[in-house]
Amino acid sequence: MPASPAFGLNQIRQISVNVQDPERATAFYRDALGMKYLFAAGPLTFFDCGGIRLMLARPERPELDHPGSILYFSVTDIHEAQRTLAERGVRFQDKPQLIAKLETVDVWLADFRDSENNLLALMSEAPRA
Repeated sequence: MPASPAFGLNQIRQISVNVQDPERATAFYRDALGMKYLFAAGPLTFFDCGGIRLMLARPERPELDHPGSILYFSVTDIHEAQRTLAERGVRFQDKPQLIAKLETVDVWLADFRDSENNLLALMSEAPRA
């Protein structure tokens, strides 16, 4: 049965990231990335990402134990953000790279790994001069 045309998913409330060591991962996201810690519920830890909740959790079943999707964190100045995070011990794959020159902005990315080896990225859309 097709969905009603008025219905559509349009907001992400929470994203879960698989971790093997919850304490290490919590410290990384809180201390190295400087994310706002919300609360812990048993083995689950929650952070605020501009209104979207990020949950760190051990996979509940073997079929769920795999690397997660790539999370792209929006930053204004990607070079400064990369320097700041690198000073906190964050491992970047490369320096920020110009990915696309759009009509009004340049899109930059910088990939890095969390404490659990999940791939994450910084993303900046810099206005063109």
